[in-house]
Amino acid sequence: MSESALDRRRRLLGPAYRLLYAEPLRPVRGEGVWLIEADGRRVLDAYNNVPSVGHCHPRVVEALARQAAALNTHTRYLHDAVLDYAERLLATCPPPISQAMFTCTGSEANDLALRIARCVTGGTGVVVTANAYHGVTAALAEMSPSLGAGVALGPHVRTVPAPRDPETFARDVAGAFDALAAAGVRPAALLFDTLFTSDGVFPDPPGLVAGACASARRAGALVIADEVQAGLGRTGTHMWGFARHGIVPDLVTAGKPLGAGHPVAAVMARPEHLAEFGARSRYFNTFGGSPVSAAVGLAVLDVIRDEGLIARAAASGALLRARLLALAARHGCLGAVRGAGLYLGVEVAAGPAAAARLVEGLRRRGVLVGLCGAAADVIKIRPPLVFGAGHAVLLADRMDEALSGDRLQ
Repeated sequence: MSESALDRRRRLLGPAYRLLYAEPLRPVRGEGVWLIEADGRRVLDAYNNVPSVGHCHPRVVEALARQAAALNTHTRYLHDAVLDYAERLLATCPPPISQAMFTCTGSEANDLALRIARCVTGGTGVVVTANAYHGVTAALAEMSPSLGAGVALGPHVRTVPAPRDPETFARDVAGAFDALAAAGVRPAALLFDTLFTSDGVFPDPPGLVAGACASARRAGALVIADEVQAGLGRTGTHMWGFARHGIVPDLVTAGKPLGAGHPVAAVMARPEHLAEFGARSRYFNTFGGSPVSAAVGLAVLDVIRDEGLIARAAASGALLRARLLALAARHGCLGAVRGAGLYLGVEVAAGPAAAARLVEGLRRRGVLVGLCGAAADVIKIRPPLVFGAGHAVLLADRMDEALSGDRLQ
């Protein structure tokens, strides 16, 4: 008997990798909001934010292939596409944010932002939220509590609860920096995902983080806005989640959604901070900021603009949220519905086991969603930005079927 793909994976990749879903997904092709499995089944992708403008968008694929056929080097040479991309990307930020450095992943971007913050402040202390996820490098893993109890927080890290109101969050952040100071740890940064997605999706009210950012700056820390989840217009109102809160961070990080799956990521910064960092450190990344990455990044920005994807995120997200609220009113196992644009979280009041069964029930019905929150009891919905009204209706209908047909209580 031949070895199964699952057994082969276990043998070759080891135990640290995890698969989503009891019935593992095995896609062979992607198209917009759809993943196509080996047997031809089309599955609605309401989970993957990395293919931001849809799986295999023709304009992105063409840009990648065209530049790869011409030249792919690195940022130690001059190339206009890299400069064009930096210029276009920075034009989406408020004027104080006017320089960019490129990496391949959000983890790398957050790691670089952390290095810059520590260089500028002379400190090491970082405050994050209680179930944050910011990356998988050694430095970021120890400030990503969502990785679990087996990954210890660093001695220079303090956590605060996910924000529920601006005043409490500001006090919590001030208290965390006070605790660092009491332990003899000089502050470096407040690092937060602007939708607090791993914590369970807490986007409201707009302006939620302004007081906390002021607390951090009073303590001598820089503010790092992690936009890997919220960025590129996903909130439906602004290109970046921080703008929805009316703040201007010191550093902004963005990840692979910049390349719709191609490894493009970036740190965007105030020039005075990069001047200090550059005076002390050289920076180089073989693949971060390559001409191919720049061509792909430019194509993604073109698609967002030309297809009106920020407005689509607002419209589709509003329709989906209304449908989910209607479901929550009919099904007692659901709780609060939170979100902004095309990033939504639905609490499962019946608990984490019921939430997991709902995710699996949707998978069986051809819809992909995930889980978030410290107790893994919040349904996480973050589809590609090309997700439309018909897809929103389909997702809600399939969730209604799962809630009606499966035992979730």
